[in-house]
Amino acid sequence: MPTMEELILSIEVERDQALKRRDRAIAEVKTILATARNDGRANLTEEEDADVKSAFEKRDIAARDLTGIESKLANARKAKAMEDDVEVALHERGANPGVERPKYDRVARVGAEERTYHKGRDRDGTLFLTDVVRRQMYGDLESEQRILRHMQEERVERPQYLTRAAGTGAFAGLTVPQYLTEMYAPAVAALRPFANVCTHHDLPPDGMTINISRITTATSAALQASENSAVSETNIDDTLLTENVQTIAGQQTLSRQALDRGTGVDGVVMDDLFRRYATTLDNTLILQATTGLKGVATTQTYTDASPTTPKIYGQIVQAMSTVETNLLAWAQPDIAIMHPRRWYGMLSAVGPNWPMIFTPGSGPVQATGVNQGIAYAAGIRGTLACGLSVVVDANLETNLGAGTNQDQIYVTATRECHLWESPDAPVFIRAEQPAAASLGVLLVLYGYFAYTFRRFTGSAIKIDGTGLITPTFSGS
Repeated sequence: MPTMEELILSIEVERDQALKRRDRAIAEVKTILATARNDGRANLTEEEDADVKSAFEKRDIAARDLTGIESKLANARKAKAMEDDVEVALHERGANPGVERPKYDRVARVGAEERTYHKGRDRDGTLFLTDVVRRQMYGDLESEQRILRHMQEERVERPQYLTRAAGTGAFAGLTVPQYLTEMYAPAVAALRPFANVCTHHDLPPDGMTINISRITTATSAALQASENSAVSETNIDDTLLTENVQTIAGQQTLSRQALDRGTGVDGVVMDDLFRRYATTLDNTLILQATTGLKGVATTQTYTDASPTTPKIYGQIVQAMSTVETNLLAWAQPDIAIMHPRRWYGMLSAVGPNWPMIFTPGSGPVQATGVNQGIAYAAGIRGTLACGLSVVVDANLETNLGAGTNQDQIYVTATRECHLWESPDAPVFIRAEQPAAASLGVLLVLYGYFAYTFRRFTGSAIKIDGTGLITPTFSGS
């Protein structure tokens, strides 16, 4: 039989799901009405009327469900309080008969106590994933109790993210411990260097689109012709920019033999799923058709049969000039994204008496840039003499052009590279056993994100052409 803590947790999840159904229905009505307003329509279409009616029905059903769930939850909490009173009284009488003691068990102490899963106990997440699998496969009581404690800790410390895991009470979606996502972020950041320098935002808890207002007609100001004469007036106007919330997911089916008798198999799989997730995210930001950086950026063609690092540097500065001309005081170009081979090609270049790029403390001031000596994607790789930070990203293509041997360099402003993620995404992991007859266990990892580079035309420049063929390294 489940404990009172387990019952309360499952009822709270049920309540959160009802709240989301209600709020989603209200948001649907708002969206329909806003669409009609933006289109300048006095009436809704028949289809919109039907959708509004359906949304109101969903809201009413959710509201009725909430009333019953809240009553059920109040009764469960009352029963839990009575159970606690009995337990505390028995404990106190047994320890010091007749002496009233503070009832510390009634005080919420999450945060002051040791977390169920933490770095000192489960550094690489092996215990967490093992508990997920053992609970699913064997119904292991100790594993189930640890996961329930962890989920309650998440509910207290990070409720805004736990509510997104539909059916958590049934272990359909489990929140990955925060320290693991913090640990994996640097580990997999090697595969998402561009994503890490974007301007980050928290992904809204609901909805499958991000809507941004773009000012397409600005106001005006002009000299007044004479006293009391009309002043300049231009009606401001905007256009809605909509970006989709997308899903990245990966799965792996493991044999029970591997989980039962293997050493660290589950941890290895979890780590690799995180890495694939990060790689796909970064690759999408750069290469996705139409909305990715490659599709949005304005092309600056660099044609050269004998490219050199000084010439490439000049192209980068030219791209900076174009970006700043387009954005003016709104944002300044501050990053150049290039493939590792391009960075090392520039690093190998040598002028008449000095290297083109030097490491602090080891070279002359005449150099073109500074190599920070940072490991791949652990931070900004270097800084060019023009002040531009260099992001080295292996997700960039190197098979472009007629000779399938060209790469590209992107120059942009991080202020106009927007990425929406959950702060700890990917947040959820599921363990199921869909192939019991063949002793297979399925692990699934997924998360949601949205991005945009399209707020301003010309906010990114893409340097492309024969001048960026495979670099020739000094001495080769």
